[in-house]
Amino acid sequence: MSRREGSLEDPQADSSISPLPHLESKIQQTHSLARLLTKYAEQLLQEYVQHQGDPFGLPGFSPPRLPVADLSAPAPGHAGLPVPERLRLDEAALAALPPLLDVVRRRQAELNPRALRLLRRLEDAARQARALGAAVEAVLAALGAETRGPRPEPNAIAAATVTAGVFPAKVLGLRVCGLYREWVSRTEADLGQLAPGGPA
Repeated sequence: MSRREGSLEDPQADSSISPLPHLESKIQQTHSLARLLTKYAEQLLQEYVQHQGDPFGLPGFSPPRLPVADLSAPAPGHAGLPVPERLRLDEAALAALPPLLDVVRRRQAELNPRALRLLRRLEDAARQARALGAAVEAVLAALGAETRGPRPEPNAIAAATVTAGVFPAKVLGLRVCGLYREWVSRTEADLGQLAPGGPA
């Protein structure tokens, strides 16, 4: 009876123990999701290139790295940041990706209407980026780290893609697919720092 009363009087006695397995489980699940999506992102990029025709996919072809509204590649110093800050950057990038992938899918539906598997992969990628971003946000909340508020969807790329010619639209789509792969892979690596058995 005294033990039960003690636990009610001192709730931190339980809270210091019970959340830890829950947090580890959440991190493991999110890390596993990121690892799976890293494979899917590579498949998406390959599928995208296959449907763009020459010079895409040709040896030595180096498309221009067009700027993408509200999103850039992980910075060179990303790996040196504290893990919570890295995860905040990952979550922000994952939140920006779905509308960009949706724009690419709509443009590809015009350029390659018969590429049904590519269109399905793009649709899946947008949904998966949302899911991974929400999972990372949940990990940050469990760690007690602040998360950013809702961000406006990037509209600039939508307008630019609609008015762009075929080749620039294809290059921009390639860039978005590449950024998706980079950020999902980066998220996997950052979560790996927290996963049990990961680097200290």
